[in-house]
Amino acid sequence: MIELTINGAARQVPMPLNVMQLLEHMQLTGKRVAIERNGEIVPRSQYLSVELVHGDQLEIVVAVGGG
Repeated sequence: MIELTINGAARQVPMPLNVMQLLEHMQLTGKRVAIERNGEIVPRSQYLSVELVHGDQLEIVVAVGGG
């Protein structure tokens, strides 16, 4: 297990884990999201290649439609 900070809250997740696997773990697959890791935006094209490590700080924003 590794500990990540996600939207300001500590959370333990299984390892190894990439960004796409984290979204699956959080049941966010298929949703429009923006992810920032340690202060830098993670491009959607890199979700499979960016491996998360203990101590990473993530901000995950889910787009909500409406008007």
